[in-house]
Amino acid sequence: MTGTGTGSTGIGPHGTGTGIRLHAPAPGWSIAADVVVVGSGVAGLTAALRCEAAGLKTVVVTKARLDDGSTRWAQGGIAAALGEGDTPEQHFDDTLVAGAGLCDEEAVRILVTEGPDAVRRLIATGAHFDESSEGGLELTREGGHHRRRIAHAGGDATGAEISRALVEAVRARGLRTIENALVLDLLTDAEGRTAGVTLHVMGEGQHDGVGAVHAPAVVLATGGMGQVFSATTNPSVSTGDGVALALRAGAEVSDLEFVQFHPTVLFLGADAEGQQPLVSEAVRGEGAHLVDADGVRFMVGQHELAELAPRDIVAKGIMRRMQEQDAEHMFLDARHFGAAMWEHRFPTILAACRAHGIDPVHEPVPVAPAAHYASGGVRTDSRGRTTVPGLYACGEVACTGVHGANRLASNSLLEGLVYAERIVADIAAGPADNAPHARVPQPVPQPEKPAHPLLAPEARFTIQRIMAEGAGVLRSADSLAKAAERLQRLHTDARDALDENGKTAEPGVDTWEATNLLCVARVLVAAAQVREETRGCHWREDHADRDDTTWRRHIVVRLNPDRALAVRTTDTADFPPTLPQALGSARAGEAPMARPARPSRPQEQ
Repeated sequence: MTGTGTGSTGIGPHGTGTGIRLHAPAPGWSIAADVVVVGSGVAGLTAALRCEAAGLKTVVVTKARLDDGSTRWAQGGIAAALGEGDTPEQHFDDTLVAGAGLCDEEAVRILVTEGPDAVRRLIATGAHFDESSEGGLELTREGGHHRRRIAHAGGDATGAEISRALVEAVRARGLRTIENALVLDLLTDAEGRTAGVTLHVMGEGQHDGVGAVHAPAVVLATGGMGQVFSATTNPSVSTGDGVALALRAGAEVSDLEFVQFHPTVLFLGADAEGQQPLVSEAVRGEGAHLVDADGVRFMVGQHELAELAPRDIVAKGIMRRMQEQDAEHMFLDARHFGAAMWEHRFPTILAACRAHGIDPVHEPVPVAPAAHYASGGVRTDSRGRTTVPGLYACGEVACTGVHGANRLASNSLLEGLVYAERIVADIAAGPADNAPHARVPQPVPQPEKPAHPLLAPEARFTIQRIMAEGAGVLRSADSLAKAAERLQRLHTDARDALDENGKTAEPGVDTWEATNLLCVARVLVAAAQVREETRGCHWREDHADRDDTTWRRHIVVRLNPDRALAVRTTDTADFPPTLPQALGSARAGEAPMARPARPSRPQEQ
C-alpha cells in the first residue's frame, strides 16, 4: 500500500497531478473567476472578503449553507495576545510547548505577531465579542495557556458569532456564492497549474448537477475530516474532501497522524456515532474539575496545570483512568458554578446537556474523548501555497506547521484568520509570471475513463468503525496493522471491480464522501504506522516514549498515479519548501514576504 523514501515523484505528464479523479459526470456548466474559495468557515470567508476587497473576482463554494461549517460549532474562543501583561512571546512559548517539538517556529511567529491585528480586523468586520464591565474584551483561559487570552462571544457561542459576522459581510458585499456544492477535483492546465475545480451542486439553484469554476487560483478551506471516526465533534460535512482532492491533484499532505481528540465530549453511550456535543475547554478554564466516579480529581499531580494541561495530556489522563477503573467515561464537575454562571457563561453547553437528560448545575457531566481536530493536512508554506502551483490551503484542511503534534486550544480560529489574509496577499500580488494562461486558465480535458473507483455509501460506517477500533486515542502496531489491512481490502475490492469490469458505485454525494473518507483514512493510518513513538496527540501503546532523536521530523504522504501511497519522512523538524519555492518560481525582482521578528520578551523590572 505504501512506499518509503523519495520513491516515485507522483507527478503526472504535465508536471503535477496524478491523473486520478473521482468518477463523475462531465461538467454541464461553467463559470469563470480570478479565485475560487472552497469552504465557508472563518478561513474561507476571510479569504473571500479579502479577495473581493483586492478587486479579485471571487466565487465561494460551500458544501452546505454558508454558515453550516465547523466554525459555527467552535465554543471556546479565539486566542491572541490582547490582554494586559500578555505578549506574543508568551503565546509563542505556549504554542511550542503544546506542539511537542514539531511546530514550525516561523509559522508560529507569524501566527502570534499578526494574530492580534487580525482579530481587530475581524471585530471591524462586525464580530461582537463579550466585554468586561470595564468595556474591554473579556478574556478567559483554556488548556495549555498560561494567560487569559481567549476572546469569546455569547458565552460559549464564539464560532456562531464569527460565522454570523462573516456571512453577513459576504452577503452585504454581494460575493458570488454556490451553496450545497461538493467540490470534486482540481482542474489543471497543460503546464500543471491550477485552473479551477469541478463540483456537484445538490438541489435547486442557479446551477445544478456537476459543473466547473475556472480560476487560476483555488483556496481550499474545507475544514476537517472528523467524520473518519465513529464519534467526533465535527459536523456531518467534515469528510476530508479537501485533503482527498489535494492528494488526487498531486499535492503533499503532512502530519495526518496527529488527530486531536478533545478530552471532554458529552458521553452519550458506547455505541453513539456521528457528531457528539462538545463540552468546551473553557469550562475547565473557569474552574471545573475532572473527577472519576468516586469524585477524585485524577489530573492533579499529572501536570502542573492539572485539568488545564494541553489536550493530549488531558485526553491520555482520562483514558488511563478509564482503563484503570474499567469505566466508559469520566466526569466533569462544575456544580460549584451555580445556575447563574452556567446560564450566562455557557448557555449552549447547558442546553445541550439538558437536552440529553443531564443538568450540570446539579450533577457532574459524563465525558470521554472524541475526534476533534486534524493538526495535519495539506502541506503549505508561510503564504498558504501547496506543492501544486496555484492551489492554496488554509484552516483545518492545511498543515502550516503552526500546530505541530498537538494544537493549542483556540489557535485554530486565529490560524484561519491569519493565513487566509496571507494567501490573499500572495494572490493579489499577481501571477508568478506574465503568461496569459496564468490569468485565463485552459483546463486540460479530463480522461474519459475514470481513474478512481467509488465506494458504496454504507462503506462510510465501515471506515468509521475501522478507524475507531484501530487508530483512535490508543494505537499500537497491531491495531494499526489490522486497520490498514481492512482499509486496503476496501480499496482493493473497489479498484479491482473497476479495473476488471468497469463497475463502480453510482456517482453521488454519499459515494463521493465515502471514497474521500477512505482516502484520508489510508493516509492517516499509514503515517501512524510509520511514527513509532508517542508524541502530542499520537499515542502508541507499544512505543510509549517520545523519541526526538529519530522522530522529531515530519511524515509526508502523497498519492502516486497507480493509486498507491508514497510515504517519506523529512530530514529534520523544519518544514521543507513547497514546490513553487523549490522550483524558484518567485516573482522576478520580488522581495520575499517579510519574516516576522521573534517577539521580544518584556524586560524584567
